[in-house]
Amino acid sequence: MEEELAKHLKQLADQFHGLAPVKCRELAFEYAEKNNVPVPANWTEKQCAECAQELIENVDFPGTDIKFLYSPDARHCQQLCTEHPSCLFFSFLRHDYTRDNRNFYCYLKSTPSLKPKVRTPVRGITSGFSLKNCPSKLEQPCQSQLYQNVDFPGADYKSFFTSSVEECQRVCTQDPHCRFFAFINGVFTAENTRYRCFLKHSWSVPRTPVIKKEIGAVSGFSHKLQMTQYFGTVCQGKLFLNTDIPGHDIDKLPAASAEHCQALCTDKPSCTYFSYNRGDFQCYLKGNPSVMVTSTNVVATSGIPVHFCQMDNSWLQVSHEGVSFQGSDLRSELMCDPDKCQRTCTTDPLCQFYTYFHESYPNPDFRRRCYLKRVITAPAPPKVIKLNNIVSGFSLKNWV
Repeated sequence: MEEELAKHLKQLADQFHGLAPVKCRELAFEYAEKNNVPVPANWTEKQCAECAQELIENVDFPGTDIKFLYSPDARHCQQLCTEHPSCLFFSFLRHDYTRDNRNFYCYLKSTPSLKPKVRTPVRGITSGFSLKNCPSKLEQPCQSQLYQNVDFPGADYKSFFTSSVEECQRVCTQDPHCRFFAFINGVFTAENTRYRCFLKHSWSVPRTPVIKKEIGAVSGFSHKLQMTQYFGTVCQGKLFLNTDIPGHDIDKLPAASAEHCQALCTDKPSCTYFSYNRGDFQCYLKGNPSVMVTSTNVVATSGIPVHFCQMDNSWLQVSHEGVSFQGSDLRSELMCDPDKCQRTCTTDPLCQFYTYFHESYPNPDFRRRCYLKRVITAPAPPKVIKLNNIVSGFSLKNWV
């Protein structure tokens, strides 16, 4: 029977591009329950269900890494863990970690037991747990701290000279694209770059990792999806049906619809227009502020992003029949219909998108099952390093 279960899990992993340890454990329990196989008593307990907010200083949770990201402090690392669909706990290598040159490393972790395997005392490391079980802590916090002698290199889209880091942060907060920034102060070694402010971007619109046509599936988005908003005015972008804009590609991403593609283009500072292919769900973001040449294409929809207003998010209300969003599972539940799946996703503050499998789905193991999903949309610098006379920080939009 164990061989049958292992084969089943491998098939699911192939179909869904991997399974998180927690998901393997859930499926093993469901399999055992369905086949009347005895399980240990602690399998039926809801482990680690308590809200564990505290940070554990100078302790490492070694091994069991699922992803590595850069982060300026342990609280930000904890937020990344909370937003990652599979992360249960983390270890953050602080600026004072000295065993090697890894500083500001945020290791996201998970185990089938839902708990760290080992706790090891290590100076310079802070560890902690996801806040997924803390309902009052699930909104993205305002990261107000300024990080002295710390740089967030990369992700620049605009720079200018200004007199202070406070002004740099204020401009970042007011700019709809800015998620974080770096400011070069007045005593930086290179005189010609002193007092320069760099505005930086990371995605606030969820990017569905894999989208496929699949009979018997229906997918959609939370109707209360949290995305960076600054402007109160709502406006419509322009779409051109059966139209392609060839060339000038700067990025290619999966998207569920032309409107989803438009939201991605609006979110990316360098995107001037886009083309969306309905046949393979590919969104081509393009960057050319000087010219836009169109051509006829019956499977394409192209368009222009919105500027200095809030995009109409009615595209979130649309469900997509015959489409599955694969990967990024938070959890799955048996449900009677896709409407309940959508409502569950909307009411769950962590859920960003979902896939539901109808009773008619070929694989009986997935029938009437709702998969709630999300990706990280917290501001995430691509790198964090020590650098004297640089001050970095985040937008204060969540305080505005």
